[in-house]
Amino acid sequence: MKKPIISFEHFSFKYNSQESPTLNDINLSIHDGEVVLIAGPSGCGKSTFAHCINGLIPNAFKGEITGSVKICGKEGKDLSIFDRSKQIGTVLQDTDAQFIGLTVGEDIAFSLENDAVPQPDMFRRVRAAAKRVGMAGELSRSPHDLSGGQKQRVSLAGVLVDPVQILLFDEPLANLDPAAGKQTMRLIAQIHRETGLTVIIIEHRLEDVLEIDLDRVILMADGKIVADGPPGRLLASDVLSGYGIREPLYLSALKMAGVHVTEEMHPEHIDTLDINTVRAPLVAWSETAESDPETADQEEVLRLDKIAFHYTEDTMVLRDISFQIKKGECVALVGKNGAGKSTLTRLICGLEKPTAGRIFFHGENLADWTIKERSDRIGLVMQNPNQMLSQQMIYDEVALGLRIRGTAPEEIRQRVYQALKICGLYPYRNWPVSALSFGQKKRVTIASILVMEPELIILDEPTAGQDYRHYTEIMQFLEKLSKRGISLLLITHDMHLMLEYADRAIVLSGGEKTADEPPATLLSDRKRAEEASLKETSLFTLAKRLGLADPITFVEHYIHHEKEVRRKYEHADAQLY
Repeated sequence: MKKPIISFEHFSFKYNSQESPTLNDINLSIHDGEVVLIAGPSGCGKSTFAHCINGLIPNAFKGEITGSVKICGKEGKDLSIFDRSKQIGTVLQDTDAQFIGLTVGEDIAFSLENDAVPQPDMFRRVRAAAKRVGMAGELSRSPHDLSGGQKQRVSLAGVLVDPVQILLFDEPLANLDPAAGKQTMRLIAQIHRETGLTVIIIEHRLEDVLEIDLDRVILMADGKIVADGPPGRLLASDVLSGYGIREPLYLSALKMAGVHVTEEMHPEHIDTLDINTVRAPLVAWSETAESDPETADQEEVLRLDKIAFHYTEDTMVLRDISFQIKKGECVALVGKNGAGKSTLTRLICGLEKPTAGRIFFHGENLADWTIKERSDRIGLVMQNPNQMLSQQMIYDEVALGLRIRGTAPEEIRQRVYQALKICGLYPYRNWPVSALSFGQKKRVTIASILVMEPELIILDEPTAGQDYRHYTEIMQFLEKLSKRGISLLLITHDMHLMLEYADRAIVLSGGEKTADEPPATLLSDRKRAEEASLKETSLFTLAKRLGLADPITFVEHYIHHEKEVRRKYEHADAQLY
């Protein structure tokens, strides 16, 4: 049996700024060469657990420790953060915060320069690390000019350049689209095969992590370990969903069809699933498919007519973009980085003017509208919350727009509290913004727009960094807004969001609109999905493995079933109140 490389014994930790421990009586061993996923809802202690491994606790974040943690057989309290950095390579969620050098090569070489490694050896090791992660041809580029997936690779090369024994990934997929996420997981698997290093992954996106073979899934909740076992065993139980972890879509489809999932079915991946044991109930369930009821044709809210835009004469960013969004409609805008999604948003909000074409709001040309006039009726939630935050306190941040518009204080209080409750932030209403996590800051920015009650809300990656509970709360509230007539434009790579909430998906590729169709159709077309930096949904893969003649109908049936379940819950909640 392999020896433990990380051992926690009756370990607890309490931050100095808090009254109760964040980690409670942790007993856990991670063995040499294992690939382990640490999962759990936001606030369960995952990041604190990671800090206790890589030495940020107690070296950077102070608090009270009881019990013991051993790294490579040595007591953690006897190891400096420098000592641990030679054993543990950490790749952060926010890769930009990890960059030091002006070029990719300089960044990878940072630790070697600190160790005064001779230049010939340094150049050799940097080139070897860059080659291992597929970045050998990018050494002269600035890290900040890279895509999200490339940034992850540079960060990984920066830790592989030293002979570490443990790789620790803190939400490596949080800011990546599905295609880049899939490439990142395959790279992690490749590195593990080549090196045999111990790999620890902290991540919300369970289905994406299951792209690779995991030895164990460790589930945390309320600062404790509540489950620990092979992925197949945990997926066959209800423990993951019981603690708010989103199970894979294909697994949800099995349960919808009444299949009792067991570990013997190998449910840990769509390709390993024993399809013969589930074929009959799934086929029978698919034959009960019903169509969504027809909806009345709604009035047009936003219309883009042959929009084109360029920053310079030689660089056309958008060409001949036309589409409309109707009242109460939820539309997903998807495409690779650089496809023109952000530019299109800036044009709608008035931050840029189109080179050609027109934009209409309720039939009125927006050409002469000021940014202020547009902001009264069109809300924008940016992807990076730090670009929107300007106040020190959470309440003040959410109330800012109403105060500027002269809203009465009592109405401000009521609307701010309602928005904070919707976004799961009411308990933190008197906290400083600086004390929040990235995901919590994201919810503050959403609350600051929701409080304004606009007619159209544009949200750039609204679910990034959110666990499934907060994701569901936010999206169900947005769905309620759309039913009340508020239109939504979601810039997203979240396939779950598209399938379950969006009415249509518009694909931008190379500055042109290449598709405008139902999400089920888009995510069942491998070529178009790849064009949008997405991937084929596992529901479609499951339908193909079943040999169904019309896999798209199977996917649409799943979506219809999900909507029906939500309608029943909403009806039950209405009866209670």
